[in-house]
Amino acid sequence: MIIGGTKVKKRKIGLALSLVLAAGTLLGACGTSTSTKDDGKSNGGKSKFTVAMVTDVGGIDDKSFNQSAWEGLQKFGADNGLQKGTNGYNYLQSQSPADYTTNLNTAVRNNFKLIYGIGYNLQKDIETIAGQRPKSNFAIVDSVITGKKNVASITFKEQEGSFLVGVVAGLTTKTNKVGFVGGTDSDLINKFAAGFQAGVKAVNPKAKLDIQFAGAFDKADKGQSMAAAMYQSGADIIYHAAGATGNGVFTEAKNIKQKDPNKNVWVIGVDRDQNDEGKVTVKGKEYNVTLTSMVKRVDLAVEDLSKKAMEGKFPGGQQIEYGLKENAIGIAPSQENVSKDVLKAVDEWKQKIINGEVDIPLKPTK
Repeated sequence: MIIGGTKVKKRKIGLALSLVLAAGTLLGACGTSTSTKDDGKSNGGKSKFTVAMVTDVGGIDDKSFNQSAWEGLQKFGADNGLQKGTNGYNYLQSQSPADYTTNLNTAVRNNFKLIYGIGYNLQKDIETIAGQRPKSNFAIVDSVITGKKNVASITFKEQEGSFLVGVVAGLTTKTNKVGFVGGTDSDLINKFAAGFQAGVKAVNPKAKLDIQFAGAFDKADKGQSMAAAMYQSGADIIYHAAGATGNGVFTEAKNIKQKDPNKNVWVIGVDRDQNDEGKVTVKGKEYNVTLTSMVKRVDLAVEDLSKKAMEGKFPGGQQIEYGLKENAIGIAPSQENVSKDVLKAVDEWKQKIINGEVDIPLKPTK
């Protein structure tokens, strides 16, 4: 009996110990699950935040607007330990406007926490999908969407930076003829044209400005033919705000330089420093047809908004506007083709704009 009683007692102790260990394991597992869910962290403290962008038709290698946005997203990813892909950051390429809806929906299905639409052309598609997917956060660049608490709108004061490169053009031109090639005749691109025109006229009232629109942002051949006509008519400087279409403007200027190295024809780039696009070698000697560029820091805006969203401060339903005061607009750091006197004038006009002393129109005058 005593032996039997001892055996029963041991079984009870063993069973109780097993239950305690099992309960501890279960509680530990539950605790781990709750902790991961609450702080949104995993893999050594790396955030689970994910972000994607849907490009406009120019693509991430347009050497302009889309490329700048992608560079900003890549930097954000690197700074925050994210990997390229569905578990970190990525882009979806749009070959045509028909791809916008498909790409946006794909990004939603891949559970990206924040989805950018790069360019005003995506406005209608984002409005529609944001309404259908209220739990997903979106951001539209270069347009304003109202009435959607899950959409943030990013805009820029392009007219300010365009005014400054207009000052450069007005003080640099030798023919008093300058040109502007825009992607489309839209409110956005007219801000570029208007600012450029105002800057040129402010420092050189005698200068004549030829403003034309290509009707597309992905037609380099169209940009080249328009530039050829402008240069042939006497223009020596062309400012483009045309995405990949503007690549054709650089091509034409470099072709002219190759035929006659002594002829000074210039291109003013847009959105990012396009100094590299103007490099050309003629008989072993290097030249550069890029006069300067109007830098629009889409990369900075993408970084800034992504950081806010990751920190739980997504500005849904708001418009965030970036300009000279925020150092998100200006002229490129590559300035070797601009004289010191002109750069001094640019600094003076920049301060006037920041001080509110210059009223820059949003549409060019006839």
